[in-house]
Amino acid sequence: MRLRRLTARTAAAASAVLLLATASLTTASGAPRAGGPAFSAAPLATWQTNGTVWSIASAHGVVYVGGTFDKVRPPGARPGEKEVERRSFAAFDAVSGELLPCTHFFNGGEATVRAMKASPDGKVLYVGGSFGKVDGKGVANTVAIDTAGCTLRDDFRPEVAAIVRAVDVTKDTVYLGGDFTRVDGRRRSHIAAFTRAGRLLPFQATLDQPVRAVLAAPDYGKVLVGGDFDTANGAPQHALVALDPATGATVFSYPGWIPPRSRVKALAREGSVFYLGAEGEGGGAFDGRLANPLADDRMLWRDFCYGATQAVVPYKGVLYSAAHAHDCSQTPGGFPEHGKMWHLLAQSATDETLFHWYPDTDGGLGEGVGPRALGVAAGVLWAGGEFTRVNGVPQQSLTRFAATGDAPVEEPPALSLDGVRDGRVTFGWWATWDRDDAVLTYSVYRDGKRVGSMKRRSAPWDRPWMTYTDTVAPGSRHRYTVTVGDGTGATVKSRPLTVTAAAGTR
Repeated sequence: MRLRRLTARTAAAASAVLLLATASLTTASGAPRAGGPAFSAAPLATWQTNGTVWSIASAHGVVYVGGTFDKVRPPGARPGEKEVERRSFAAFDAVSGELLPCTHFFNGGEATVRAMKASPDGKVLYVGGSFGKVDGKGVANTVAIDTAGCTLRDDFRPEVAAIVRAVDVTKDTVYLGGDFTRVDGRRRSHIAAFTRAGRLLPFQATLDQPVRAVLAAPDYGKVLVGGDFDTANGAPQHALVALDPATGATVFSYPGWIPPRSRVKALAREGSVFYLGAEGEGGGAFDGRLANPLADDRMLWRDFCYGATQAVVPYKGVLYSAAHAHDCSQTPGGFPEHGKMWHLLAQSATDETLFHWYPDTDGGLGEGVGPRALGVAAGVLWAGGEFTRVNGVPQQSLTRFAATGDAPVEEPPALSLDGVRDGRVTFGWWATWDRDDAVLTYSVYRDGKRVGSMKRRSAPWDRPWMTYTDTVAPGSRHRYTVTVGDGTGATVKSRPLTVTAAAGTR
């Protein structure tokens, strides 16, 4: 829905309920939902890469970033400035964000790291993608790194015949998913399991198309697998199936959950619930997210946002997602089609309601998707992808958000005189907006003295027309300004509007 520019007089008439005359302002209630996002929408200073980030993992205070890039550069540096060589893999301090010396050089194939996951004890990082060499040593699309010394392990060297797109690890098993159909010379159709030392296990399932997400939940007797497939173990199973962790046999199916034109791109877990992100094409596709208990097939919720989801991460009761959502009108708290995509979302993990949390990126390079990977480490949300801007500021492929800080009000209001009659001055403005505060406080000043205040809910796609009426001495001249704040102390201020309150009608 596009914001229509009404005349001040028409808008005031249509929204008469907003106007309270004689130096008073209308108030609008609407506090944020309890238990909302844990992160500010204002990004922290973050290193950048010169290509796409596909995966983010963490262990013991270190954040690992994998993708298709060969250089990284400091916060604020432009492409080509102050670059440091890092080939498809880089490591950062989880708290400060500083670049760490831990590095390995991935070459061959597409020279791309697509998936990473640390073991539950954090001692080993398992890496998959499309590469034939690491630090000059021959490998086959997957390796393992000891996190204590950032050294390649010699024992985990499976020969995976094609790209690895997904990794998950339990205390004793590593699961890989991807495009491959052979591992160590044996038949493995897009999914395989190994000991943590790299020995291929008997686990075997037959899937007809690539796997893009794996979530191991052995405590519930399942390994959830998502991807492009239409059959699993010889039976119709589109895009999502639960397999036995030891044998690969089908233990649970989800008929009708994922439409034929959609595929599963992401799986994540918090407690006893798993979350899924999907990507679709054409009419009837499912592009959003759903939640389901690991114990049964009782779907908790499914949202109906349009704009493919690339990654999900649950954290403290909120599900964060990387997408390019453009129509969430059928989702509680959502927004209509309004000519813009939103690339980072936060919603209730229990009932799918979208929160007012709108940091954003552009679509960026490559496919123009924007963010593709999410991770939380040391209380900081990291996002990676192919974007080149964050909240309108140049920032390539990597960004992060902390629990502290606050996004500023986006722009000051522009005051417009609506009318003067016998000393009664009426002026108005379009409400402004804030990325992580739905309700803003507007304070009106006459000649530098505050004469009124109100709260108003707004969003980028829903900016109501606001009016104020003041009563002053006929013939007097006054200077009005409006400041807008989000409760943190930071405000923006309008340009002044100077009015002579002449007698008569205007």
